[in-house]
Amino acid sequence: MKISTRIAFSFLFFIILSKINFLAKAQNRTISVNVGVILDFDTWTGKMGLSCINMALADFYASNSYYKTRLLLSSRDSKSDVVEAAAAALDLIKNVEVQAIIGPENSMQAKFIIDLGEKAQVPIVAFSATSPSLTSLQSPYFFQATQSSSSQVKAISEIVQAYGWREVVPIYIDNEYGQGIIPFLIDALQEVDARVPYRSVIPPLASNDHIGEELFKLMTMQTRVFIVHMPIDLGSRVFTKAKEIGMMSEGYVWIITSGMTDSIRSIESLARDSMQGVLGVKTYVPKTIELENFTLRWKTKFHQDNPNILDVKLNVRGLWAYDAASALARAVEKAGTTNFGFENKTASSNLTDLATMGVSLNGPKLHQALLETKFTGLAGEFNLQNGQLQSSTFQIINVNGNGERGVAFWTPENGLLRELNSTNTSMYSTLRRNLGPVIWPGDSSSVPKGWEIPINGKKLRVGVPVKAGFFEFVQVEHDASTNTTNVKGYSIDIFKAVMKALPYNVDYEFIPFAKPNGESAGTYNDMVYQVYLENFDAVAGDTTIIANRTNYIDFTLPYTESGVTMVVPIKDNERKNAWVFLKPLTWDLWITSGLFFVFIGFVVWVLEHRVNEEFRGPPSHEIGTSLWYSFSTMVFAQKEALLSNLARFVVIIWVFVVLILTQSYTASLASLLTVQQLQPTVTDFNQLIKNGEYVGYQEGSFVLGILQEMKFDPSKLRTYKSAEECDDLFSKGSANGGIAAAFDDIPCVKSLLSQYCSKYTMVHSIYKTDGFGFVFPKGSPFVSDVSWAILNVIEGEQMKEIEKKWLGDQSDCPSSSTQVSSGSLSLESFWGLFLIAGIASLSALIISFSMFLYKERKQIWIRFDSKNSIWRRICHALRIFDNKDLSSHTFRNKALKDRDVIDYVHGIGASDASPSANCPTSPISCSVHMEPEFTFSEDSGTPSREYFVPNPHGHAFLSVGANEQIGLPNLSQEGPRTQEIALENC
Repeated sequence: MKISTRIAFSFLFFIILSKINFLAKAQNRTISVNVGVILDFDTWTGKMGLSCINMALADFYASNSYYKTRLLLSSRDSKSDVVEAAAAALDLIKNVEVQAIIGPENSMQAKFIIDLGEKAQVPIVAFSATSPSLTSLQSPYFFQATQSSSSQVKAISEIVQAYGWREVVPIYIDNEYGQGIIPFLIDALQEVDARVPYRSVIPPLASNDHIGEELFKLMTMQTRVFIVHMPIDLGSRVFTKAKEIGMMSEGYVWIITSGMTDSIRSIESLARDSMQGVLGVKTYVPKTIELENFTLRWKTKFHQDNPNILDVKLNVRGLWAYDAASALARAVEKAGTTNFGFENKTASSNLTDLATMGVSLNGPKLHQALLETKFTGLAGEFNLQNGQLQSSTFQIINVNGNGERGVAFWTPENGLLRELNSTNTSMYSTLRRNLGPVIWPGDSSSVPKGWEIPINGKKLRVGVPVKAGFFEFVQVEHDASTNTTNVKGYSIDIFKAVMKALPYNVDYEFIPFAKPNGESAGTYNDMVYQVYLENFDAVAGDTTIIANRTNYIDFTLPYTESGVTMVVPIKDNERKNAWVFLKPLTWDLWITSGLFFVFIGFVVWVLEHRVNEEFRGPPSHEIGTSLWYSFSTMVFAQKEALLSNLARFVVIIWVFVVLILTQSYTASLASLLTVQQLQPTVTDFNQLIKNGEYVGYQEGSFVLGILQEMKFDPSKLRTYKSAEECDDLFSKGSANGGIAAAFDDIPCVKSLLSQYCSKYTMVHSIYKTDGFGFVFPKGSPFVSDVSWAILNVIEGEQMKEIEKKWLGDQSDCPSSSTQVSSGSLSLESFWGLFLIAGIASLSALIISFSMFLYKERKQIWIRFDSKNSIWRRICHALRIFDNKDLSSHTFRNKALKDRDVIDYVHGIGASDASPSANCPTSPISCSVHMEPEFTFSEDSGTPSREYFVPNPHGHAFLSVGANEQIGLPNLSQEGPRTQEIALENC
């Protein structure tokens, strides 16, 4: 047993010795690769970075002992100077022949070193130079192993958007680091409709007095949201001074960028106390076991190397330095172990001779290897795309007490998130509810509105127009005795009411836009432009909201109706017209109605002619009867009885049409005769242009540009200053130095009509505007608050009182809608009725004609010679149609009555055979001659009509067709026979 144990220990000892020997040989075979480090040894970032770089290489090669390459660091102190940093880089490249340089520490030093690295093909790996302007150099040998400061501007702008702040002032250091982020920050703020009215630039070596002067300047402005982007040492001084002068009180908002937030734990306690309530954007580093272990080891190592520094805090810059060194070690190994030399040029004793600087032979391979290096480092995923470390998650923190409190997270994919591991990450969010509670400066929990009326500032300068008329809106009166100016009017009273409705007090003063002599200083466009030039803080007056003005100023919501309209004189002559009774219907409706009356008369005649005695007779009689019957339906006075069902159907439809026509006509005529019909003299502005009429507009108004766009001749335009002057121009007329129409804003036109409502009228709106509004500078926070106050004022009773005070009661004036209506009824309103009547009439005609052809088919088609022409056949059919339809019930009933008369006469004749004493024989006798109704003549082919045959002895003979239709014996075989019946008086 002991022998076995000895053998095992011997074998284990042999293995250990072999491994040690192998490692020793491997160590002897490693290749040292020179790498330069340029940092500021006296700064916290420099000390922390160098410590992390050394630990990174030690940890890396301890884990990868089989690597053939070993990075050999050559450190240089830049002494916080750009020239020293450039000299150090040149020395490392020219004399040490480093394969890469880690550093420098800040963006100002990096700019020149990047050019040196590109010239020598030596990669420059920076872990703390965050300026986005460095990437614009587009050098392939520069690697920004840190997040660019521009990657956080989206998070900052969305914080501003979430809280609804409209103005932001950036405060930044005046160097490459500070200036690089500003273009990106302003673009991001503009995307969320936030304005940057001012940029506060602090020199790197600014004194406390200079900082105080700049902060005092900010206090006089309205904006209360500040974004601070500067190094931690200068930032600490700014916040200390801000607290000293009272800018860290309630109502202020301070946001610091990651440059300060990432190192906030390293800020001295005095400066941190002055930053209470500040929001910050901090680079988020996920917590891992490796990170915790490294933090503990780093603190121990750092205390050993720097025993005089007690309170140390590792931040993300140290982690980036650690990851940058690890990435460079990986890339050097991957690039290979050959060609670590330089291609030198002509030698020179001058160490700073750039012309003789060599070119690294391994540079291109190392450059490609760095681009392909990807791993998970202490700071997160390490991936250099286009030489830039990709942006990751940011944490929104709130400085509170001695530390910081998390408020939210921001990711490029999901925006603002309350919790980073939230399950609801399918949508991008910028909502405030995703932000946690914040303790703002002044220990306030209420979200600041982002702007205030400056306490130390002057009153709000409100410009007002100086007008020569339409004083209802704005009137400026100057009292020479007291040298005071009084401004009043409709717009002024509304402005005052709106200012009182604001939730805070605003001191303001009205400043007339006038020359020293009191006259207007220009047009409304000129007055509005004064706000852009900062001569006015606002404009109150009858200023119309139009698009081209919003290019340089902002309007509030309108407080009046919108639009530009045309006003023209009116005329009322309808009731004095002798032909006013024709006005209710248009000419097309009159003509259509008349034609249909004739057409219906014709239809009724066709349907009734063969069966109705009242529609038979001479042609003049038949025409007159038909027209009489048709036109009498207008007053429902028709007396003729209709016998045909088809005619009755047509007349029922037509009477319905006539009823609607007459009722509509009566109503329209009554309206014309009883209601005042005020008609405009002109209804279309194109008519004015065509006729070359003169038109007017208010002097100084933007309406001039609209009239020019409408192609009005400039020589045909005339101006007026007041309603009285406009009325005078109308009274003269276009031909006598006046105008035929005026164009103005609807409120001004209503003011004109309130004085002359019986003489003029608005025709229609010719141009759409947004009405009158108040003017403020572009992006002014006043706009939203004043707009809110305007809504409250115009929805209340105060608005009605102001309108009644200045614009009067316009209820007595007729509205323009009733004045301009024509009142004539057109065919378009009744064509459906005529269509129904026409279809019914044509259908009745078709049915009647079809029945006629079928009933008389033998007479028309069979008995007619086929050799005759179509025209003769048509004429034959018309002759048959002209005869009575004896088969109709009308004539059958009449025949029965005639037979009863004949029987009665026969009875009387039989009584003559026996003498009667009481009834003497009458000398007058009556004979009834019976013969067929008609005979068919071969030469003419025309049947004869019924007739009476006079007796040559003074007796009357009634010729009646002897056929079965009247119940008489059939005499067609016996020929005509005559019966004479003597009628005697009893």
